[in-house]
Amino acid sequence: MFDSILIVCVGNICRSPTAEALLKSKLGERDIKVSSAGLGALVGKPVEPNAAAIMAEAGLSLPMHRARQISPRMIREADLILVMENRHIQSVHKLAPEARGKTFLFGRWLNNCEAPDPYRQSRPAFVHVYKILDKAADAWLPYLK
Repeated sequence: MFDSILIVCVGNICRSPTAEALLKSKLGERDIKVSSAGLGALVGKPVEPNAAAIMAEAGLSLPMHRARQISPRMIREADLILVMENRHIQSVHKLAPEARGKTFLFGRWLNNCEAPDPYRQSRPAFVHVYKILDKAADAWLPYLK
């Protein structure tokens, strides 16, 4: 059903790489490509240190991750686009109107829960967002065949 999933946030250093690592881990051997990008990416930057530490505590990592700017081509090539906030849906549609119908909140199956941006906040904010993303990733699994 889905061959490729693109996960989107703003900077592509906190939420989307965390969600990418979670989804890759939970999908296991399923043949689905998962990647991430940012609407205002901090291009070339690695995962933010707090996000990386929390991921590491859960046994996850993306050591080769470098933030990248979303493009219309990435949007077109993805079968499913998962974003962190409602306003990101409009931003994706503005870049590629054809993405309507395949762009959803990562927290869609958690009552359309948004994942707030923890950037430049303390560790508890990152832990809170991690918990949301972990639950949301679990909730997507039945739909990713």
